[in-house]
Amino acid sequence: MSKAKRLNEMMMMVNRKKRFTVGELAQDFGVSKRTVLRDLQELSEMGVPLYSETGPHGGYQVINERILPPIAFSEDEAVSIFFAIHALRHYISLPFDAQYESIKKKFYLNLAGDIRETIDSMKDRVDFFSAYQQKDEIPFLRVLLDAAIRQEVVMISYEANGVCSKRSIQPIGIYANQGKWYCPAYCFLRRDYRMFRCDRIGSAEPDEETEPIDLADVDLKNRFSVLAPPEDMLELYIELTEKGVEQFGSVKWPYIELHRREDGSGVLSGYISKRDLSFFSGHLISYGREAVIKKPSELIQKTKEVLIDMLNQYS
Repeated sequence: MSKAKRLNEMMMMVNRKKRFTVGELAQDFGVSKRTVLRDLQELSEMGVPLYSETGPHGGYQVINERILPPIAFSEDEAVSIFFAIHALRHYISLPFDAQYESIKKKFYLNLAGDIRETIDSMKDRVDFFSAYQQKDEIPFLRVLLDAAIRQEVVMISYEANGVCSKRSIQPIGIYANQGKWYCPAYCFLRRDYRMFRCDRIGSAEPDEETEPIDLADVDLKNRFSVLAPPEDMLELYIELTEKGVEQFGSVKWPYIELHRREDGSGVLSGYISKRDLSFFSGHLISYGREAVIKKPSELIQKTKEVLIDMLNQYS
């Protein structure tokens, strides 16, 4: 058996066994204990999280996670995966324990030399940017994600309109939009579905006292269909030129839909919260003449105030 094949099979075996000794591996593969020790050292350098224990009952074990066996990628697939991971650097917070830099480094170092050269030549030629980056790290994304997957309830502290409250929620999922993380969830305090800004969550921990509800048929694809507009919502109607529609792109906000016309122009219609007037006025100003606000009057007035303030800066 070649060394490469032996390492591949050894990786899959230790992943299945979780706990093993050098003698067991030497017998299974028909090699010396010294050879097994060298192989284990190479597996460790490749990223397999091995832990050794000394003593009569000692041995090796894999630490708390499964290791995927090697997968063959074409050159284009490898480059695509690298840049998909590379794009994650724009997000300070991710709902995964592993850091993207560690993943990228392992993936990069295990590529063939010519593919690494291809990536090196492309790194400063292609990039993916996300606007409105989150400034502070959000430590609760994984807690919210795990609760959504397992259909469990989480107790959170949440700040809205300057008021901080404790409430139990059952997350539907989490998603990033315009550089911010959002969590649609069932709120047991309001007894309805609500959208939560993750950066406004001060704490999150499992709530074992509240009985979860059945959300098996509710996910991120149909999340907006279960979100009832809050009481402070205002009707929105905005005319967009063809360039405005292109600038809006695939942005998705709760309660707002883009309707495209045959000539390329479009209409944004739906509802916005009163507390989001400042955000939408600032966002729509960036459209210039490509967007005309028709409703609500409060948003028109807020936009005028922002424009006047901008003009006063140069008076």
